[in-house]
Amino acid sequence: MSTTNMQIKSLIYIHFMLILMTSQTLTFKILWTKSKTHQDITRDAVLQTIVDICRLRMLQMGQNFVEPGVLTVNSVAESCYSSDSAKDFQESIDKINKHNVWIDYKHIFTGSYHFDNEEFLSGRNLITEGVSVVKSSVKQKSYQAAKRALGKVLHTLQDFYSHSNWIELGKTGPYSNLIKPDTPINNIADSKTCRKCTRKDCKDNILEEIIAQQKLTSGYFGFYRPTGKCSHGGILDPSSWWYGGINKDSSDSSHGHLHETAAFVATAATRELLQNIRAAVGDTEFLRLMGFSQTSVLSFVVDTTSNMSEDIEEVRRVTSFIIDSKTDTEAQRSEYILVPFNDPDYGPNFRTTDPGLFKKKLTALMAEGGRDVPGDVPEMCLSGLQLALTTSPPQTEIFVFTDADAKDEMLKNTILALIERTKSVVNFMLTKAISSQQVSSHVYHDLAQASGGHVIEVTKGALPQASKIIPVTSRATLVNIFQAVRNPGKVEKFSAFVDDSVQNLTIFITGNSLDYTISSPSGVSQSSTELNGALGLFQKAGNFHIVQPNIAERTGWWVFDFKSTQPYSIRVVGQSNVDFLFDFVELSQESYGVLNSRPAANTNITLLVTMVGGESVRPTELSLVEALNSNSINGSLEEVASGQYLVTFNSIPAGEFTVRLVGQISSSRSSNINLQRQSPTRFQTSTVTITTPPVGTMEPGKQFTLPYLVATQGSGGTFKMNVNSDHNFETFYNTFIALENGGSANGTVNLTVPENTPSGTDVTVTIEAEAPDGSDFNYAVLHLSVIAPITDITPPVCKAVTINSECSGNCKLSSWYLTANMTDGSGIQTVRVLQGNGTTVLSETGMNITMVNYSSSCCFQELEMVAVDTVGNVATCFKSLRATAAPSLLTYGGDFFLILPICLCMNIVTLLFQFMQL
Repeated sequence: MSTTNMQIKSLIYIHFMLILMTSQTLTFKILWTKSKTHQDITRDAVLQTIVDICRLRMLQMGQNFVEPGVLTVNSVAESCYSSDSAKDFQESIDKINKHNVWIDYKHIFTGSYHFDNEEFLSGRNLITEGVSVVKSSVKQKSYQAAKRALGKVLHTLQDFYSHSNWIELGKTGPYSNLIKPDTPINNIADSKTCRKCTRKDCKDNILEEIIAQQKLTSGYFGFYRPTGKCSHGGILDPSSWWYGGINKDSSDSSHGHLHETAAFVATAATRELLQNIRAAVGDTEFLRLMGFSQTSVLSFVVDTTSNMSEDIEEVRRVTSFIIDSKTDTEAQRSEYILVPFNDPDYGPNFRTTDPGLFKKKLTALMAEGGRDVPGDVPEMCLSGLQLALTTSPPQTEIFVFTDADAKDEMLKNTILALIERTKSVVNFMLTKAISSQQVSSHVYHDLAQASGGHVIEVTKGALPQASKIIPVTSRATLVNIFQAVRNPGKVEKFSAFVDDSVQNLTIFITGNSLDYTISSPSGVSQSSTELNGALGLFQKAGNFHIVQPNIAERTGWWVFDFKSTQPYSIRVVGQSNVDFLFDFVELSQESYGVLNSRPAANTNITLLVTMVGGESVRPTELSLVEALNSNSINGSLEEVASGQYLVTFNSIPAGEFTVRLVGQISSSRSSNINLQRQSPTRFQTSTVTITTPPVGTMEPGKQFTLPYLVATQGSGGTFKMNVNSDHNFETFYNTFIALENGGSANGTVNLTVPENTPSGTDVTVTIEAEAPDGSDFNYAVLHLSVIAPITDITPPVCKAVTINSECSGNCKLSSWYLTANMTDGSGIQTVRVLQGNGTTVLSETGMNITMVNYSSSCCFQELEMVAVDTVGNVATCFKSLRATAAPSLLTYGGDFFLILPICLCMNIVTLLFQFMQL
């Protein structure tokens, strides 16, 4: 072939690839469609799995479980008696789905991620390796890392049922071998699989012998397709133009008549994988992974130097107050995070869900050491704050207690990057002795202002009054209604709408020598000089003011009239189940990727917005509000899924901005109710961009290379680079990169992972680029999991057992008993009951053998038990006691388990118990 012909073919290929990248769907649909999407499949499977867990828990506690009529995030959370977890539950599903979609955004043409091109073995490896990451991450309580890995795994798993011929083979259940690394996939077709078909309807293009022999195949996409093999399908798939296709991505796909079946089986397969993870980590940890029990997180960063004893005592007091006030309530199930710091040390971070254990940790916290060098007052405050930001769940209120400046101000940009990515709020409690000098560092004010938090400056004696902010903002279902900062201060009047879903309305104001008036919707007013007036009690401590109106009529427009020229901030919060979640995204036709950096300047930006609070809540306006004034820019709303919207902005504020939502709550009692919410976090665009390719996992004891590309839309020069890891791994990179005007350059970061790093550790790495004059900077925040190689892929084995059945007519008066041995080469870590309501007693009977004795009332005759080894391999074992005429075999997922009759005359019967491994 001539060089010219090769060049022409290459140009044609590139042209088609560009069209495909912007036009072709190669997977279950991503955004709004009448067909089932990846998001639908994932959400349905998660909701059903959570219902299974909550039903079992209610059963084990002797309580009735009320089945939700329609499975939604709100209805399931309510049925699980955890309605306050609805927002975190929604956020968890969103994060899983966003990383599910990410596979199409970053790996659209890589066959193994979609089971294209008959890449079954590599596709299965992606699934089993990803599941290992999920289990290891949960074990280390790295829930965000686990969600990221889970989303990616689910995309590949779900695509199998759309892109292969599994459904055409007549299968109606999941292919369980896809999540079992120890099982073979040996039925892959080794010959021709499809016939030529030029009709629009090619339902029968798969060869009859492939179906008869139950051979597995999948479609090829692009210009190359081996002779006689199947194509993926679609008008933009050149390989299918004369052969049709076999994908079932949507109802109008090549084999769209099987779309609903493929989606149904993909949902069942997703549930099977979720059950496998649930079995490995346990119900409590699985619920935490899905956002339950993460409400009201308390996160403290505390200076432990010698003169901080009063501050530490106040942390103990306010924590005890919050814990004791929530005892035996839903909100008690919080996470408690503590990061100590002094100089030169900080950390380690301490996390627990046990309030009693957290109290003990605080009791043991001592104020000692630090400041041994005369004049060396600053402490490692930002290093401690960095640990808190990477450890705490997103959107956490973090409280920093210190009386000193930050010694590590070089971390300011890193902290800003983490604040913008996590949307967490940072409040600094700056204390001083009556005779001491005020903390002078401005870095705290800049960081608090960027996060929507406060810098509260008080004497140590007034700290208890200022600490009242902590129980208010640590409440479950906290929403941010309005936010404004004026520095320098100026005379201005603000207004904010409070809807009737809001409870415990609270107004926070910071500033010195302030003059303001607050007016309620009914016209009741009170000025800052009236500490006790018509609206209620105005509480002041140092520069901090708390207003909690006690009037009955709170719904409507509130007005805040400031007449001060001193700097001030105002924040209006309350409790409500109605809120919104959002991310900045880049679109690729029907896929998208969540940005891990600031949006690019001088271009359109897009937000993906999810409403929280049920189907009755909808947005009517989304705007970007300039931080320096009240100017705003409205975006264009497009609904892309139920409760989910894409919002496009054609212009962007030049400086910092927040995101404000205006909407309506539909009500059967009256006309639609107005709604207002605002992000506390400030954002901004950048002319600098940092992009990174998809990254994998790191291995303990190995060096990891991370490439990146830095570019500028503006002037060139020498850009300062900074790379930071929250685990302080040894890092090598070029500290300066030269760029031409509008140019770009490649760089690399080499990270050395210590050999003793636990598998499942989540490492946050920030790569930062700062313009030569320091006027602009951007970042890329990356999350990398450390995963040790797994050599044990064999699940535990369950040997024959005896079952003693003494079931009589009255099930409450009789019981049945089971004994079994669980064996595994690496050792049994746990044995759990996933279905049943009995008592389990474990005992070690030999090397890597665990004996299980289970007893249950005859009123509960179903048992599903799992054995988990030390690396997370799971064996699932079933038993069903039913009165049948004769023994029978029941097929489940390609395996068998035995159902045997119960002896109604109360004789003791020895039964063979065969365990099924999933």
